[in-house]
Amino acid sequence: MTVNEDFATRTGEFRGELLAYCYRMLGSIDEAEDLVQEIYLRAWRSFDGFEGRSSVRTWLYRIATNACLTALERRARRPLPAGLGGPDEDPAAPLVAGPEVPWLQPFPAAALAAAAGTQVDPAAEVVSRESIRLAFVAALQYLSARERAALIMRDVLDWPAAEAAELLGMSTTAVNSALRRARDDIAAALPAEDDLTEPGDPRRRALLDRFAAAVENADAGALAELLREDVALEMPPLLTWFAGRKTVVDFVAAQLLTEPGRLRFVPVTANGQPGFAVYERQPDGTFRAHAIQVLTVTATGIARIVAFTDQGLFPSFGLPLTTPGSG
Repeated sequence: MTVNEDFATRTGEFRGELLAYCYRMLGSIDEAEDLVQEIYLRAWRSFDGFEGRSSVRTWLYRIATNACLTALERRARRPLPAGLGGPDEDPAAPLVAGPEVPWLQPFPAAALAAAAGTQVDPAAEVVSRESIRLAFVAALQYLSARERAALIMRDVLDWPAAEAAELLGMSTTAVNSALRRARDDIAAALPAEDDLTEPGDPRRRALLDRFAAAVENADAGALAELLREDVALEMPPLLTWFAGRKTVVDFVAAQLLTEPGRLRFVPVTANGQPGFAVYERQPDGTFRAHAIQVLTVTATGIARIVAFTDQGLFPSFGLPLTTPGSG
């Protein structure tokens, strides 16, 4: 076996979980993918010096953690609109863009599947899905870099405090202290989502089908029936966001539900949550990429819609930028 083959065999299986780790730390799938490439390049360059005193996985996480901490020294946190101010109460208010904000990005299903690898433990699968949820990753952005790393290592990856301390260059006491602060801050920033529906719940699939049909048919009344009274709508890169069923429906009706067939929905999964890739009909009849929607679905209806209006996200979901008008 050549050195290249040995390196690929011993490190390849961890690429997906390292991508998820970097995403949780950085809040960007683009930056996470770039950083994983850098991590593997660093690992390859130092592979000859790897003495096996720790596992390959621990060795890679040490490289990844150092790379993430360095990256975060040069980057601002990645928020969602709700993290920057209160909702607008007027659905007709002018929309304010925030092009200078480094927005949080969604995490595609294919990347999450790669992160899970061959893990078949249902409990571990639930932890993996919950710890990549959009609200959780958004809440992580309020923590310091080392608090983020401590929380992810201890509560997501289930690493012993001593091992986390070694990777972070901290004492065990300092890691435990950082973990307590991080848990408190996350609890304060994370919205209550106790009644979330599970992926296999047939009621959720039916609700999603009705949601897509309501928007594609420009039926504001049908849409309103599917939303919770306290529903929130966020649309990065817009700073403007709305809360409350009536306000959200009035805005969507005026801006998007102008005629049946204007929008086309393609189901996607992002951050372990259901969503849709939204295409908008063009004058020539084709449909062009418009937004990636990530939905928070509860037993009492849709609680949050985050619509990432960024065509650049579509390739990460394996989707084209345009689709034919027919079909």
